[in-house]
Amino acid sequence: MAARDRKQTVDDGAMRALLKRHACPIGYHQFRSRFMGNIATPDMHASPMQEIKRIWNDELPEFEDQKEAEAFFGALLQGMWNGLGAHQKRNDPFKLARVKTAPASYEYLARLARVRREEIEGFLDGLFAGQDEMDFPETAHKAVGILGELRGLFAATEDLANSPPEPADVSSLEQTAKQLRELTRIAEAEINAIIQSCRKARQQMLETSVMERPGRLH
Repeated sequence: MAARDRKQTVDDGAMRALLKRHACPIGYHQFRSRFMGNIATPDMHASPMQEIKRIWNDELPEFEDQKEAEAFFGALLQGMWNGLGAHQKRNDPFKLARVKTAPASYEYLARLARVRREEIEGFLDGLFAGQDEMDFPETAHKAVGILGELRGLFAATEDLANSPPEPADVSSLEQTAKQLRELTRIAEAEINAIIQSCRKARQQMLETSVMERPGRLH
């Protein structure tokens, strides 16, 4: 009997607690999308250690001892990074964080829009790997532009919900919530288009590098 394919799993609750304990400047939902972006980046020099340092404002967290440091990096690199890496497979696409559904209200809309805005910002931050500009394959380039537009829509909804111009109209709020969920599906599709497009580009760069490498002299 063939063995079942084992996939790296991540305990979301444990990861949230770990990041909070080490005063991570960003939320877990944004952290995981930023890691996903850095996994997808076409920058061949990017590394998870560099991204962790960037997240902590170019400094690493302080640890009480070597054991705590090893547990921290083990959880992030062997756990989260490897687990997210599985989403480079077409049959296992990346999903944005689940936001608990609640009755339509300005508070709910603001929370949902904020989480999505921060996830898109995190993914793009990781994708650009600290650079202002980057060459992307055509498919990824278009998807990055669409994500930028979606980020703007979520930000505008967040601002509006935080300072509503009028009392809540339940039917209108429910319609807006429905639209945000549809925008979420679009954002996920564009993120996964980037992941696949950049994965192919990296493979081509690696193959080209191997072919151009001078042979050994005998």
